[in-house]
Amino acid sequence: MALAQAKPALRTLSEERRRFQRVRVELLGRYMLPDRREFPCQVVNMSPGGMALIAPVGGAPGDRVIAYVDHLGRLEGHVARTFPNGFAMTIGATPRKRDKLAAQLTWLANRHILGLPEDRRHGRFVPRNPISRMIMPNGVNLSCRIIDVSQSGAGIASDQRPPIGVMVTLGKVQGRVVRHLEDGFAIEFTRLQHPDSLEDAVGGA
Repeated sequence: MALAQAKPALRTLSEERRRFQRVRVELLGRYMLPDRREFPCQVVNMSPGGMALIAPVGGAPGDRVIAYVDHLGRLEGHVARTFPNGFAMTIGATPRKRDKLAAQLTWLANRHILGLPEDRRHGRFVPRNPISRMIMPNGVNLSCRIIDVSQSGAGIASDQRPPIGVMVTLGKVQGRVVRHLEDGFAIEFTRLQHPDSLEDAVGGA
């Protein structure tokens, strides 16, 4: 039965490429494979008919995938192909659901073009002393540079790339890695920080 489903899934992705324009996005989520294992992921491009994810486990072509993506909710489909750091999947949706996804993707694309804040509920700034210390998931304590920081998160310049979803500690503040940047990564704090003590909390002193 799984093999019978695989061919339509692959054919659907090929048709989807011709019918829909893909949009570059940076959306976090989680996905579940047929064996019910769940993993964190980051959607990097998407159309109403399919999407590509950075993910630790790719499954096999034809495998059913259930994904929960920020801003978009629950999406179902099948693995279309795998690549070294993730996989592409089709999205099974009704015409009405596809129209809704198209509208959401248009909004996300316009937000990116206009330079609007992406999930930044609080203003970011560069701390007076950007050099800090970070404890990585494996317990290693290393020096890092804070690109910018807000009450809810920070951008970190580092040659390290902790997996998305893991917990790290910046100064005295614990946070979760939410995306990878060209020169580092971004974290979201587990608790909102008070603006008056923020710089001391994330500092390495």
